[in-house]
Amino acid sequence: MATSIPYVRDFDPQYGTLVSVSDRVRRLTANNPGPFTAWGTNVYVVGRGQVDIIDPGPNTDEHFEVLIRAIGEERVGRVFVTHQHSDHSPMAHRLASHFGCQTYGFGPAVCQETLDGADMEAANDVDFMPDICVQDEQLFKSDGWSILALHTPGHTSNHVCYAVPEDNGLMCADHIMGWATSVVIPPDGDMGDYMHSLHKIMDRKFAVLWPGHGAGISDPDPFIRAYIAHRNNRNAQILGLLKAGQSQIKAMVRILYAETDPRLHPAASLSVLAHIIHMVKTDLVVCDGAPGLDSTFCLS
Repeated sequence: MATSIPYVRDFDPQYGTLVSVSDRVRRLTANNPGPFTAWGTNVYVVGRGQVDIIDPGPNTDEHFEVLIRAIGEERVGRVFVTHQHSDHSPMAHRLASHFGCQTYGFGPAVCQETLDGADMEAANDVDFMPDICVQDEQLFKSDGWSILALHTPGHTSNHVCYAVPEDNGLMCADHIMGWATSVVIPPDGDMGDYMHSLHKIMDRKFAVLWPGHGAGISDPDPFIRAYIAHRNNRNAQILGLLKAGQSQIKAMVRILYAETDPRLHPAASLSVLAHIIHMVKTDLVVCDGAPGLDSTFCLS
């Protein structure tokens, strides 16, 4: 049975405008829409007067000018990055240099490599390295608000969500999105880590989630539970296809994602591979050699 996720697909990006999403957080959506970014990448500004920036987005002159104009006379103290994908991190050092501050992130990914045939729009930003490496549960205090870093590996090994405890809200980037499921990208992304990170965020009982793309999620608990159920259901579907004799990922994707935009099938292939890699690790599935997109799989 398909799992029903209560997607939030009603969103007005209001390009070039800072939109208040809470007392302490504003959102600016970069004008970089696409199949992997939806309406564009959300840049978050935390605080007033003295502010911090979360995920400054792509490094284009147009976007830089929009950011500078939107920030205006406010002072930027820190530039945080959730993970080093080309739609989130490339503007970080340019923006920090302009304001004379430093960049913050978890540090390098465990693996910078991408699989053959898995090129996607959300490619690794291999040039990004934070000036300051944040740690899980590290708290950054400011005047009247704070930012709490939460390491949430899965989508990538170095993915970090940032909470504003005073608002009980979380900027969750690509860990949880309102408009679609997040892709887990091997070899750096890990499905076991991703499921653990989903539970980690659910257990925090945030009042609202602010994703890296699209609208906020105002009722996180049932949403995250549906996300988890969807992944468990996908496991069951893959095992069912393997039992029926399907052994190749590309064939599985054509069945599992028949109603999905074909431009997203490369990402879907990675998610299916991430599921299967976890199954191999837990001895449910076997293959010859290291699991890959072109491997042949069967049940143990």
